[in-house]
Amino acid sequence: MTGSYVLLRWLWAALLGAGLAACVEPYALRAPQVVDLLVVEGTLTDLPEPQFVRLSVSKGDSLTGLPGTQPVDGAQVEVVVDSSQTVALRQTGAGIYQLPDGFRGRAGRRYQLRFQLRDGSRYASSVETLPAVPPILKVYDRFSPQRISTGPEGVLQAANEVFLDTQDPPGERNQYRWDWTLWERQEICHSCQNGQYYEYDASGKLVDGCIADPRVPGAFYETYFWDYRCKTHCWEILFSAQLNVFADTFTNGGPLTGWRVARIPFYQNTPALIEIRQSSLTAGAYRYYKLLDDQTQKTGGLADTPPAPLVGNVRNLTNEREVVVGYFTASAVATVRYSIDRRENTGATLGLFEALNQRKPRVEAGSPIRGRPPLTTCEPSTSRTPVKPEGWKD
Repeated sequence: MTGSYVLLRWLWAALLGAGLAACVEPYALRAPQVVDLLVVEGTLTDLPEPQFVRLSVSKGDSLTGLPGTQPVDGAQVEVVVDSSQTVALRQTGAGIYQLPDGFRGRAGRRYQLRFQLRDGSRYASSVETLPAVPPILKVYDRFSPQRISTGPEGVLQAANEVFLDTQDPPGERNQYRWDWTLWERQEICHSCQNGQYYEYDASGKLVDGCIADPRVPGAFYETYFWDYRCKTHCWEILFSAQLNVFADTFTNGGPLTGWRVARIPFYQNTPALIEIRQSSLTAGAYRYYKLLDDQTQKTGGLADTPPAPLVGNVRNLTNEREVVVGYFTASAVATVRYSIDRRENTGATLGLFEALNQRKPRVEAGSPIRGRPPLTTCEPSTSRTPVKPEGWKD
């Protein structure tokens, strides 16, 4: 399982649930004149889910500082378990390397990532011992109706704040990270820019897509959209976009109550489903993510010094001077799915489609003679599914 972070936002939106289904964005450095840095991203978990490692090169334009990434393909990648067992990974996508099906981490066991690139360069991570994680004891939410100013970005909308309770184990140091996945009912399944959606063209040929308006003279015509409703039930999949880490330095062995793990905007009056993931962190991984969290809190003003690349726990075995960013670690994960029913919510909703697209939906007007507009398919993707999520309550 890999997580991804971008400076000034999570690089993880993470390979949650269906593994690659949650993999959204690779690491992209924001600092100007930072180019060609190798990035390693991977977190082995003890859950029965696909386990991945991502290798990429973070590229920033030397003049503009605009981020970009390039996957690293053709590497020989392996994980060493307890310094004795070697498990080979296979490449399954651009820069994505997967452990064998059924592989799961185990608390107390030690894991090290090793790989070799096509040019012969060899790398290895530190040895990470997978720490256990306590269960989530309780999840609950509270509606927050106030709109809070967030400066130039606008306002923070009314939302359901989600909290949890857990019990920190006594007599040991523990570090945690929390993430979430959210399912929201989606009514719009397709949008066409400067055209209309057709299942068949005028000749009866299957099209199943957008056909451009022939009256639109290219770039000289103002952009417009038509939006189309779903044929079946459909769910939008959203992911946490902020780091949320904690160390029990001052609360060792005590209860952790009322920890806020999510603030879900009041998108619509329908229920939502959230899965909370409580992950254990090694001490090194916690320090890394805490530093990343501190960097993301920068204001980003012109006077700010661009953040330095976050050097992780992977090193070049033949060139100690090479900077390698990202982190490879192992984590136990406790999960809970919780239904947000929103029956106690008051006031106007934000609107899911508008929140995601920064515009109101514009559904094509009906025409009984032509049988329009057609309904469209809910296409499975990293951010959408026609399959009812486990735990969904209508």
